[in-house]
Amino acid sequence: MTDRTQLYIDGSWTDGASQIENRNPSDTSDLIGMYAQADAGQLDTALAAARRAQPAWWAAGIQKRHDVLMAIGTELMARAEEIGRMLSREEGKPLAEGKGEVYRAGQFFTYYAAECLRQHGDLAESVRPGIEIDVRREAVGVVAIISPWNFPVATPSWKIAPALAFGNAIVWKPANVTPASAIALTEIIARQDIPKGLFNLVAGPGRDVGQRLVEGGQVDAISFTGSVPVGRGIAAAAVQNMTKVQMEMGSKNPLIVMDDAELDLAVAHAAGSAFGGTGQKCTAASRLIVHSSLHDAFVEKLVAAAKALKVGHALEEGTQIGPVVSESQLRQNLDYIETGKSEGAELLCGGERLEMATEGFYQAPAVFVNTRNDMRINREEMFGPITAVQKVDSYEEALSVANDSQFGLTAGIMTTSLARASHFRANMRAGTVMVNLPTAGTDYHVPFGGRGASSFGPREQGTYAAEFYTTVKTAYVSAGEPA
Repeated sequence: MTDRTQLYIDGSWTDGASQIENRNPSDTSDLIGMYAQADAGQLDTALAAARRAQPAWWAAGIQKRHDVLMAIGTELMARAEEIGRMLSREEGKPLAEGKGEVYRAGQFFTYYAAECLRQHGDLAESVRPGIEIDVRREAVGVVAIISPWNFPVATPSWKIAPALAFGNAIVWKPANVTPASAIALTEIIARQDIPKGLFNLVAGPGRDVGQRLVEGGQVDAISFTGSVPVGRGIAAAAVQNMTKVQMEMGSKNPLIVMDDAELDLAVAHAAGSAFGGTGQKCTAASRLIVHSSLHDAFVEKLVAAAKALKVGHALEEGTQIGPVVSESQLRQNLDYIETGKSEGAELLCGGERLEMATEGFYQAPAVFVNTRNDMRINREEMFGPITAVQKVDSYEEALSVANDSQFGLTAGIMTTSLARASHFRANMRAGTVMVNLPTAGTDYHVPFGGRGASSFGPREQGTYAAEFYTTVKTAYVSAGEPA
C-alpha cells in the first residue's frame, strides 16, 4: 500500500494546511501516519475545479464513463485483500470483513459501469399536432459527498460510482478517522483518464471544511451519511441554497423473534446482527423483541453466543469482533452501559473494556434484558456491541414495539408463519425488512434507505440512485410542415 497522506485537488496531490494523526485501534502504538487536512481555500479550489471539469466529463459520453468505472471496480476487486488489510488496520473490523468490504465496493463500480450503457428515457405524443416530446436524464452537476468511517470504502463507493456514472463531478469529504482508506480509493480513481478536477479528495474538520462545503452554495447536490444532528444541519443549509440533498442517518433496528421461530437460527442471526462489525453498522440490531414463550431459552443461548465470540486484533486470525474505532467511541459505549443500568435494565454479560495483548479500544459484547422501549438504550443509536432484549406476549405487541421509534432503516422478523411474515412486510415502518435473515446485510443492485429520522431524500443504490444524481429534462420539438 502507498504511504501517501495528501489531498487530491484539481488533478494533483497536494499537502494540506495541517495534519492529523491516524493510529491503529487494535494497537495504539501503531502510528499509521500523519494525514493532510484542507483549509477553506483548498476546498474552494476543489469546488472551482469540479465546476470546470463536469461539462467535459458529461460530453465524454457513456462508453467512456463505462470504461472508467469498470476499471476502478475491477482494480478494487483484484486488490481486495491488500486494501482490505489496510482498512482493517485503521478501522478495526476483522480482516475478513475488511476484504469483503473492498470487494463489494468494486461491485458498486462495475454495476454502475453497466448502468452507464443502460439508457433511461421516455418518448411521448404531444397533445398538439406536429410536436415530438422526449424526456431524458442529465447530470445534476457538482456533488458533495460526505461519508462515514464505519464503511470507509464501501459507503463512498456507492455514492461516487453513480455520481460518475451519471456524469457528475465530485468533491469528497471522508471521515477523519479513516483517511488511509480514502486515499487508497482516490489513488485508483485518480489514475483513470478523467478530466482534471473531476474528482477531488478534500479531508478536513467538519466544523470548517464540512460546514463550508454544505453551506457555501457551490454544489448542486449533497449526499451525506452520518448522524441525525449533523444531517439536520445539512438539510437546513440545503434548503437555504436550494441544493438537492440525500441523507442516510441514524437507526435503532429491531429484530422480532416469534414463538414459532427456529431458536438456533434466531440466536445466530441476532448475534450476527447485534455484534457483527463490533455493532458499528447502521443496520445493526440493537433491539431484540422476543416472544415470552421463547424468551428465556433465547436469552440463555444469546448470552452464550456473545461470550463465545472472540474479541481481538483486527488482523489476527480467528478474530470475530475487532476493537471499537476510537477512544471517544468506546467512552460513548461505556456511558450507554451505565445508562442502561441506571434505567433498571439488567446486564447479563459484557459491556466492559477489555485488556488485550496490545493496547486498543476493545469491548466485550453486551446483552441487556428486562428492558423497556422507553429506555434510552432502546431509543438512541448506540453504535457499539450492545443489544437490548425486550419481552412481548404477542405478534401484535411485537410489531407495535418495533414501530415505536423515530427511526426506520432496517427491521427483521424470525418466524415460520407465512401469514406473519407477509403482515410484517406490509406493516413494519422501515425502508428495508428482513424475514428470517439478519438485519445487517444488503445487496448492491437494489435500493437502500429508511424512513423517519433514518433517511431523507431519494434512495441510494440500484437504479433508484438516478433520482438523486440526475435531473430530468423534457424537450418539445416541432417537426414543422412537410416540404
